[in-house]
Amino acid sequence: MFDKLFGRSKKDAPNPRIPFGRYSDNNKSVEKTARWTDADNLYKEKRYQESIDAFFDYLRDDAADNVILKRNGTDFNFQLYQGSKIVRGTGNADHLYAEVSLTKMPQPSVPVMRRLLEQNFSLYYSRYSLDGDRLCMRFDSDMETANPNKLYYALKELATKADKQDDQLAQDFSSLQPLDTDHVEQVPEAEKETKFAFMQKWISETLQYIHTLDADKFSGGISYLLLTLSFRLDYLICPEGIIRTELEKIPLLYFTKDEKPAMEKNAAMIASFQKLQDIPKETFFKNIFRSKSSFAIVAPQVHKTIADAINAANVNMAWYRDNGHPFIGQQICEYGISYCQYAYSLPKPLAELFLLLMKVNYAGYFTSLGFTDDYYDDEKNKFDDKAIVEKINSIQEQWRRKYPMLAFNTHYLRYDNLLNFNHSFTAELELLNFDNK
Repeated sequence: MFDKLFGRSKKDAPNPRIPFGRYSDNNKSVEKTARWTDADNLYKEKRYQESIDAFFDYLRDDAADNVILKRNGTDFNFQLYQGSKIVRGTGNADHLYAEVSLTKMPQPSVPVMRRLLEQNFSLYYSRYSLDGDRLCMRFDSDMETANPNKLYYALKELATKADKQDDQLAQDFSSLQPLDTDHVEQVPEAEKETKFAFMQKWISETLQYIHTLDADKFSGGISYLLLTLSFRLDYLICPEGIIRTELEKIPLLYFTKDEKPAMEKNAAMIASFQKLQDIPKETFFKNIFRSKSSFAIVAPQVHKTIADAINAANVNMAWYRDNGHPFIGQQICEYGISYCQYAYSLPKPLAELFLLLMKVNYAGYFTSLGFTDDYYDDEKNKFDDKAIVEKINSIQEQWRRKYPMLAFNTHYLRYDNLLNFNHSFTAELELLNFDNK
């Protein structure tokens, strides 16, 4: 009634606060970036405590509330969140200590200890440790050698390895018990239902379409379809735990350098997707939760690397478009940028533009989650070009100070069908300039 009286439309309603994709720390504001320089300069001046303060201020994502630092004179303690794990640390005038709990081991296990002993050889800064029945990882450093670079890479190793390892250990050794995971945020049941339904839907639709194609003649196109699907599930569904672990295995089946032909790799990827389909809903639900992170698990890349990936995909798309396979062409356009989103830590404005592209392509999914953006009507093949342009301009203006050369030319966008929109949109992403001068 109030909406009718005061003219408030559906578009004015707030969108749910649901994150997509993996955490990226390539999103620092100008002020946050300056804090890294402060930390480095203060360390060189041997003002170690002030350097520590500046370092943790740089690391803190205010929106995510992922870092906590408390100080009492030269004594301090801190917490870093990374997925299902928390890095807890203390420090004083002379030393810094950090550790993270992995799992609980009620009974000694030779296979578990052997696994961790072997893993120790792959660590540069941290180490696995056993404290009673608690498996953990630890790092420590003299304050005189705790420069910002060392701290960043040491804490990143500690946090990301622990977040990965606790899931892997729990999956491989049933005797181990979860530990220190109470901080994760539970997801509403309705959201879990939507994510489960759409994961099943997207896998089924892709595999059914692939079955209509000649496995040999279209082996390249099939590879694109399967890889794009894996990146989409990773980004839009955001699974954790064993679901993410199984999903991460799929691209490796294709990108591992061996002599296997594309047809054989495609068959292996298809089998993996079928395995995902067979995961019980209850298991799926347990692996859908929200958490904070402090480090990206992938590294940033210069924009030319991203542009080259987009360009290569769009070039390969042309044959499928011109030979009557628009769906494959549409997916290949998505592949170029979705691969970059999966493999690299993208600058924040590029990540936001990618989210816009996904909202256009998968409007039904976002509507089911409660989003009110109406960028595209699939049934009518109708775009809201005004809303799309407004969103693009809003993203550019928000990041103008950090990226003054950023210029997405919306005049070249095409709205006649989804394939041409994807092609024109990603072509503009390819040309973006992320220079800060």
